[in-house]
Amino acid sequence: MKTLGFIALFAILGAISRYLQAVIVARIAGGPFPWDILSINVLGSFAMGFLFFETLERITISPELRTGLLTGFLGAYTTFSTYVFGALHLFKHGAWFVGGAYLFGSVALGLIATAFGAWLSRNIARG
Repeated sequence: MKTLGFIALFAILGAISRYLQAVIVARIAGGPFPWDILSINVLGSFAMGFLFFETLERITISPELRTGLLTGFLGAYTTFSTYVFGALHLFKHGAWFVGGAYLFGSVALGLIATAFGAWLSRNIARG
């Protein structure tokens, strides 16, 4: 129950952080390129790599707090960091083909699923 509390608390903070960063970066950078999302994905990926090993090897914190930070905060801040970390794990264990398939397959299937969801929403018969 303690783990779920940490996840919930940090998820709120992660979502707020994501929103605020998106607003600030969009105001600064402007234009059609999604600099806000790119900055969130890159910073979140850095934070996942850094905090995962800092809290595993150097900083002693409770497993519940660690899960709250990594799953709650970073999960709400950006799922991209988890996606990239999964690929890194596969590459680190020599599963180069599987890691590449995971990376490219996730993007391709994500694009297809998004396009299909948008198409379905626009073409669903409404009563």
